[in-house]
Amino acid sequence: MISITSAQLDVWLATLIFPLTRILAMIASSPILGNKQIPARVKLGLSVLIAIIIAPTLGEMPPVAIGSPQGLLIMIQQIIIGVAMGFTMRLIFTAVEMAGDLAGLQMGLGFASFYDPVNATHSPIVAQWLGMVAALAFLAINGHLYMLSALAESFRMLPVGNMIPNQGFHAVASWGGSIFAYALQISLPILAALLITNIALGILTRAAPQLNLFAIGFPITLAIGFLVLMLSMPHFIPMLDRLTQEGLSATLNLVKLPH
Repeated sequence: MISITSAQLDVWLATLIFPLTRILAMIASSPILGNKQIPARVKLGLSVLIAIIIAPTLGEMPPVAIGSPQGLLIMIQQIIIGVAMGFTMRLIFTAVEMAGDLAGLQMGLGFASFYDPVNATHSPIVAQWLGMVAALAFLAINGHLYMLSALAESFRMLPVGNMIPNQGFHAVASWGGSIFAYALQISLPILAALLITNIALGILTRAAPQLNLFAIGFPITLAIGFLVLMLSMPHFIPMLDRLTQEGLSATLNLVKLPH
């Protein structure tokens, strides 16, 4: 007769539940995989599958019961770690959408907005278009697989039972601050071209006051904005690839324990 003690059951549950908590939190807060349009059952099934694959490779779990105060504290720690990792990767798409906001505002498309079901708000059309291109490019460069690989690596760098070190939160804050610089870099070609266009239109209006600036200015800025956007697309994928690699580095720095 096979007998299972409560201590053995607690160990088996902890081996699955503790990693599953971090994986669920990371997938729920990450880009692409955490999209609200993906059913919750798909996210849960994927998280359980990843947990079952990763669990045998992990070391011993803390010898605590799942329902004990110590077990609940460990689960809260895993939620914080997973959410921080997913948030770090989501900042990449925030930079792309911010670049689209800046470009659309300068092109005169600030009023052209559509409902964004992901963020449950209205966003400019240029930002939504760049966001969709970034999502497709992210999948094309296997960014989602790199993200899951970083998640598996995090269990080795920060075992279950440890909390994110202070320098980890500092790394996330530094990475979040650099997002503004990356958004400006992505939108800089359009901003520079439209700045030159507006200066030229100002000189033209000064030389010929009878011209209607609003009648000729809006089509010109719109056409030049789309032209520069089209010409800058070949350079967008390498930029997104670099952002992804730096985001993965920031994610690993988040869970790196001090030596």
